[in-house]
Amino acid sequence: MIEGKTLRSDLQHLSRALRTLHKALLDVETQYFGNVGGALEHLQLVTSHPHFAWLQKLSGVISSLDECLDDEEALVVDLERRFRAEVEGLVGPLPATDEDFRLRYNAMLHDSPEVAMAHGALRKVLAQLPAAPRD
Repeated sequence: MIEGKTLRSDLQHLSRALRTLHKALLDVETQYFGNVGGALEHLQLVTSHPHFAWLQKLSGVISSLDECLDDEEALVVDLERRFRAEVEGLVGPLPATDEDFRLRYNAMLHDSPEVAMAHGALRKVLAQLPAAPRD
């Protein structure tokens, strides 16, 4: 079962790296947006305002990953490849699966040192995961 433990550990590292990146992106988008009021108002904006809608792609990946981590039977070997490909389709280097996300993400990557550092940490985690086979 060492493989299962390694798989779980790798996916947990990925989840943490994605959450750190997501928080950095939210922080920058919140600064761009302006005063949001309290925590509840902020949550409502993040989940329903068009200004933050592009981040829902990344939120969805995190949610799917966490669901798999909660379900022992969902932890299969190809899961690492699947999530690596899904994340790399959003943030690179794979071709963009969502052009709008990639454009906004790249702009933030250049504008925010926090996003750049979180991106670097994510890349290190992704490099530890198996890549999808190239055609």
